[in-house]
Amino acid sequence: MKILVLNCGSSSLKYQLINMENEEVMCKGNFERIGEDESFLTHKIKESKQIIKHKVNSHDEALKIIIDQILNKDYGVINNLKEINAVGHRIVHGGEIFDKSVLIDEKVVEDIEKCATFAPLHNPAAVLGIKACIEIMKNIPMVAVFDTAFHQTMPKENYIYPIPYEYYEKLRVRKYGAHGTSHSYVANRVAELMNKNIEELKIITCHLGQGASLCAIQNGKCVDTSMGLTPLGGIAMVTRAGDLDPSVVTYIMKKENLTPDEMENILNKKSGLAAISKLVPDFREIENQSSKNEDAQIAIKKFNSIVAQYIARYAAELNGVDVVVFTGGIGENQIDVRRGICKNLSFMGINIDEEKNNIKGEEKEISDSNSKVKVWVIPTNEELMIAKDCLKSIK
Repeated sequence: MKILVLNCGSSSLKYQLINMENEEVMCKGNFERIGEDESFLTHKIKESKQIIKHKVNSHDEALKIIIDQILNKDYGVINNLKEINAVGHRIVHGGEIFDKSVLIDEKVVEDIEKCATFAPLHNPAAVLGIKACIEIMKNIPMVAVFDTAFHQTMPKENYIYPIPYEYYEKLRVRKYGAHGTSHSYVANRVAELMNKNIEELKIITCHLGQGASLCAIQNGKCVDTSMGLTPLGGIAMVTRAGDLDPSVVTYIMKKENLTPDEMENILNKKSGLAAISKLVPDFREIENQSSKNEDAQIAIKKFNSIVAQYIARYAAELNGVDVVVFTGGIGENQIDVRRGICKNLSFMGINIDEEKNNIKGEEKEISDSNSKVKVWVIPTNEELMIAKDCLKSIK
């Protein structure tokens, strides 16, 4: 049973082809900077890696190039598309329509598009991926796996907003969260690595990447999460503003005579750390410049501070915390960022070991022996979680 997993981000397309008989990753990769001049594909097969520089303007263009690599005569891992038994699609937002994974049909696609209001950078990209797959891989079953599903266990006091209740009743305006697949994976994985029952742990997971969110988990279930109605809420991200005084939005719209769509574009694509640093929307570049660029330094300090504030907030929500987990591209690889965040949390008894923290993309505890709270780095594996959900659905 071979399952192709597609994870369409706002400017990226990650994929894995997984043999579910042994959970072997046959190939994987990531098409980055989609829509930019310097877009490129990193395609990996076991220990070998290829970097293919190719400008693409959309996710469907990127998918066609990815399929070409999977079927390549010289290094392809399958001979034809019929060897793929199913395709699992990561969908960021399912609103209140979807609370679990579902087989994809025309109605499901329509409903995912309806939820695009809540995830304007992601759901449209995912729909493009679905439609491209339907065109290329006819008759292969496809499953939608929703990032919002894991957060459906939040108590109402944590997902309801302090605005007129009619907007929840009529428009379903509430907190939904995102990255649920990742938060679920790393929470279960850290419990396994600590040889603990997840129901005995209070866990705060930090999915830090181009998009970023935190999640408070107790008894293996989501209690609260930082992203809100859409993936724009929560902490400041690379291009997204995160939480703001709402009057900032209305003030700018009035002064600049902006439409809602124009303002939404600014908040999603032209804000965040890239806006503060005035650099390209790549966290790696912003951090690299922070030693000599004051604006980049401010951006990094702000990011570290906001993440630490949310961790402290969720420790209060959980009435204590046993373990903090870093994951996502930034959480897994940016050594200085982890150090900076944890330094802001020393008052909670969080201390990291500098030698242990000197890692990238490894599963490892990085807290020292005196730390009152365990700190782990765990590379996320959303794709495996999606593949497992996909397998359940098609069976």
